[in-house]
Amino acid sequence: MTNASVREFKMPDVGEGLTEAEILKWYVQPGDTVTDGQVVCEVETAKAAVELPIPYDGVVRSLHFPEGTTVDVGTSIIAVEVAGGAAPAQEAAPAAPAPAAEPEQPAEQPAARQPVLVGYGVATSSTRRRPRKQPQDPAARQAASAVQSELNGHGAAPAAPATPPAAPAASAAPAAPAQRPLAKPPVRKLAKDLGVDLATVTPTGPDGVVTREDVHAAVAAAQAPQQTAPAAQPAAPAVPAPADRPAAPASYDSGRETRIPVKGVRKATAAAMVGSAFTAPHVTEFVTVDVTRTMKLVEELKQDKEFAGLRVNPLLLIAKALLVAIRRNPDINASWDEAAQEIVVKHYVNLGIAAATPRGLIVPNIKDAHAKTLPELAASLGELVSTAREGKTSPSAMQGGTVTITNVGVFGVDTGTPILNPGESAILAVGAIKPQPWVHKGKVKPRQVTTLALSFDHRLVDGELGSKVLADVAAILEQPKRLITWA
Repeated sequence: MTNASVREFKMPDVGEGLTEAEILKWYVQPGDTVTDGQVVCEVETAKAAVELPIPYDGVVRSLHFPEGTTVDVGTSIIAVEVAGGAAPAQEAAPAAPAPAAEPEQPAEQPAARQPVLVGYGVATSSTRRRPRKQPQDPAARQAASAVQSELNGHGAAPAAPATPPAAPAASAAPAAPAQRPLAKPPVRKLAKDLGVDLATVTPTGPDGVVTREDVHAAVAAAQAPQQTAPAAQPAAPAVPAPADRPAAPASYDSGRETRIPVKGVRKATAAAMVGSAFTAPHVTEFVTVDVTRTMKLVEELKQDKEFAGLRVNPLLLIAKALLVAIRRNPDINASWDEAAQEIVVKHYVNLGIAAATPRGLIVPNIKDAHAKTLPELAASLGELVSTAREGKTSPSAMQGGTVTITNVGVFGVDTGTPILNPGESAILAVGAIKPQPWVHKGKVKPRQVTTLALSFDHRLVDGELGSKVLADVAAILEQPKRLITWA
C-alpha cells in the first residue's frame, strides 16, 4: 500500500461503564481486507455478547489478542493498515482518558496481560486496571477524548469521563490521601447501597482496587466491632492468582476437580444476585391455582388467525395476567432510591423474562409491555426468546426492567423463591403445570394445576399489596375471562 498508515482499533465500552470484554471470536485474520462497518469480532461483556464493526477501510495487519482473552476497555485489539495520510491522532493517546484521581501505574504491554479468571466470592479483584498515561495539557487531553469517542463509534464511554482541568497539576505529586478510591462501578453501587464510604475501606485487590469482599468486610466490622477485620474477610488461598493461570483458559481438569472460570454474563449475574439478596429484604408468597381454563384458552388461541406465526404458550397468558394485576395494583411496579430515600413508582412496565442461555442466566425485558395487545405481546416474547437463545441479546434489552417473570416450570420444578432482579420490586416464579387431583364443582377431578411464587422488596411492598397482586394473577389464570372484565 502506498502512503499507508496503521490505525489501532481499541476495545470500546459497549455497555454502560463496563471495564472489560472477552474476545469470543475473530471474523478476520491478518492480511484480510476490511471495510467501514464490517464486523471483525464478537466480544462478551458482563451483560451480553456483542459484534464489533471496524470504523474504517484497510487491510488487517495484526490481531493483538487471541480468542478467549479478556481485554480492558480502551486497549487496542486490532491493527489495520489504511491508505493515505499520516498516522492518526489517536496513536498519541494509547489509552482512554481516565479519572484524574487514579494514580499513574507502571507501563504494561497488552500482550503480557494475564487473563481474568477470578469469579465473584474470592478476596482478590477479577481484573487489573490498565496503565493510564495522560496528555500533559488540557488541549491534548480533549483531543484524545474526541479520538476515543470516534473509535468507540457510539460516543465516549461513560466509564471514562473527560479528565477535569485540575488533573495536570495534581499528577505531579503522589497526593495519596486525596485520591478517589479505586473500584469498579458495581462495587461503588454496592458500597452506596450499604452506606459504606469507600475512602474508609482497606483495599485488597491488585493495584489498590477495592473489591466487593472489602465492602462486605467493612460492613461486618462496623456491625461487630469486637471482630477483627481479617476474620470478616473470606479467605481465598485455594484459588490461584490470575498470574498463575494459563492464558485465556476455558476450563481445566485436575483429575478429581474441574475448575471453570467465572466471567462475562455468569460473573455479572452472580454479583447482581448476591447484591440483591443482601440489599433488598425479600418476602415470598405462594399460591396453587387451577389453570385448566387457561390451558384451554392457549389451545384456542393457537388456532386463531390473529396469532398465525406467533408463539402461543401458557407464559403468554401468565405475562398478560401479571400486567393486568399491575394495572390494578400500580404501587407494585416501583423501585427503591436509596440515595434520595424515595420510592419511585413507574407508570410503565418493562417486563423482564428470565432466560437460560449457554452463557448463563440473562433477563431481557419487553419495553412498555403494558401498552401491547396480546398478539403484540406474543410477538415480543417470541423475539426475546429466540434472540436470547442465539446469544444476540443487546445490553439495552437487559436494562430498565421493572418486574420479572421466571418460568422454572419448564424444568419440571413446582416452584421456588426467586431473587429480585436488581432495581426491581417484584419477580413472579411460575411452576410446572401438570394434572393433579382438584376439587372442582364439589367433586375431585384431575385438573391442570400450577404453583406461583411472588418475591417482593418488603421496603416498598407490604404484605397486603404483594398478596393482592399474587391473588389477582391467580384469579385471572383460574378464570381467564377476567382478562376482558378487568381490562
